[in-house]
Parts: sequence; structure tokens; C-alpha cells
Amino acid sequence: MSLKLLGVSGSLRNPSTGLHALNYVLEIAREFGAETRLLDLRQADLPMYNPDAEPDARVTRVRADVTWAEALLLASPDYHGAMSGAMKNFLDYHWLEFSGKLFGYLCASHEKGLTVMEGMRIAVRQCYGWSLPFGVSIHGEQDLDADGRIENPALNSRLRMTARDMVTYGSLIHSQFREDITKKRPDTFAARHA
Repeated sequence: MSLKLLGVSGSLRNPSTGLHALNYVLEIAREFGAETRLLDLRQADLPMYNPDAEPDARVTRVRADVTWAEALLLASPDYHGAMSGAMKNFLDYHWLEFSGKLFGYLCASHEKGLTVMEGMRIAVRQCYGWSLPFGVSIHGEQDLDADGRIENPALNSRLRMTARDMVTYGSLIHSQFREDITKKRPDTFAARHA
């Protein structure tokens, strides 16, 4: 069974460095057997999160993608050392939907994006998601050509590693989580979701 991997682009810029890298990782993930989807938050046009609002068609479409996914790869630009408002808004809409799923992180940044990826990682952890122990920073002017193709061999290697690890570890974590729920094992993390 192939892993269902959702890539989420948190940039509203066109063209987007993070979106180029995200599409590249999704393409490689398909080579490793994953089924992939892209959620471009620029096109999703999610309203600002309001816990009291009734979900409209935009929210319902995004929730369907997140529910479908067994692993998610988040890509955000670095805005003042934090994730984009679009990415934070996306994360605010979810909680238990992230449980038992693996997350990976990409950041378009001139400053390595460490605080950006850590911010996304903290939000995911609060929603009971798992995270790869590394992320990938992309410096658009140094790493991509004018057409958005990766020209930095080190970055290419890191993105390939991300794709492979998302598919491999995402499959393992989701499979075990599903088995623990199905067998109603009381001494597991998954038991709280059964």
C-alpha cells in the first residue's frame, strides 16, 4: 500500500521558492511509491481561523486533503523568523487530524529557517503529530536557477533524502498507528484515539 503524502505550500508569492522545492520532493516521493497531492494555500484561500465559524466549502476541501493524508510535508517562507501567516492559519484548523502522521519541513530562507521549522514542529507536536528530525532550508537565489530548478547538488541530495524518509518512515508510523488503533492496545499512544 502506497503512502498518501500531502505537500502544503504556505507561500502566497508567485513564483515561490518553497513551492518549487515542495513540488520537486513530491515528484521524488512518487518515485519511492507514494501517492501525492499538493495543497497550495495561495489557491485554497482559507478564511482566518475562527473556532466559532461554520466551515465553508474552502475549509471542507482542505480538511478532506488533510484527512486523506498519511504524512504531510510543510513548506513555508521565513517571515521574521517565523512561518507565514497562511501556514499558521492552516495549522490552526487542525488538531487530531495530525495524530499518528509524520511531518517534514521545508523553509525558503536566507537565514537557514531554523526557527521557522521549529515553530511548525512545535505546532505539529501539540497536535500529536510526528516529525522528521531534520528539515531543509532553501535559499532561492543560491539554490535554484531562473526557472526554479535545483542547481545546488547538496540541496538536491537533502531533498531526495527528505522524500525517501517521508515515504519510508511515514509508512511505518502510520501503519503502526493504524494497527494499534485497530487492535485497541491500551498501553499505546494510539489508544487515546481509538
